[in-house]
Amino acid sequence: MFVILVYDIGVKRVNKVLKTSRKYLNWVQNSVLEGDISETNFKKLKGELLMIIQPGDDSLIFYTFRSKNYSAREEYGLKKGGNENFL
Repeated sequence: MFVILVYDIGVKRVNKVLKTSRKYLNWVQNSVLEGDISETNFKKLKGELLMIIQPGDDSLIFYTFRSKNYSAREEYGLKKGGNENFL
């Protein structure tokens, strides 16, 4: 599956969330990661992140796609992340 992760995390936890997420996904820009991931690794990623965040203060949003074949991505301006995977 293809996943886009968007997060808004408190300053004390943001580096840990980014480091954990980069084990599974590719960093695109501030607070956004994306990539192909297996169901098993997706469950691991969610579990690890849910152990880090504070639900009353932090926010995670996962967009999941069965396939990226019918998607398109347009970029404008400064490119911040890697170019390993594109939506």
